[in-house]
Amino acid sequence: MLVNAVKPDIALDMLKECMGNGGTVILGKHFRDELRNEGLTVPDAWIVLRSGCIYNPPECDIKTGEWKYTVEGYTTDGTWLGIVFSFKHADTAFMITVFSIEAKKRNP
Repeated sequence: MLVNAVKPDIALDMLKECMGNGGTVILGKHFRDELRNEGLTVPDAWIVLRSGCIYNPPECDIKTGEWKYTVEGYTTDGTWLGIVFSFKHADTAFMITVFSIEAKKRNP
């Protein structure tokens, strides 16, 4: 069942619910590969998922029909990350990819 597009603030609340006791977060293979390529760990991503913001409206993935969101924020070492995810169900978030944005890196 596809989850309809929601506003960024609602998507962020849903993501945090997925990260809690009642939900599920699935780390896709591409996400895990890119996290490793960036020299980052799952806890680095978790910090961004918990404290980051969604600045842009969702985009529809033409292959899957799912709505994709990008949460952005800093890791503890000052790396600015973008994490793209979708909702498989209202209580299940799927992490698609992760990338660092060097232009927004800060010195800790």
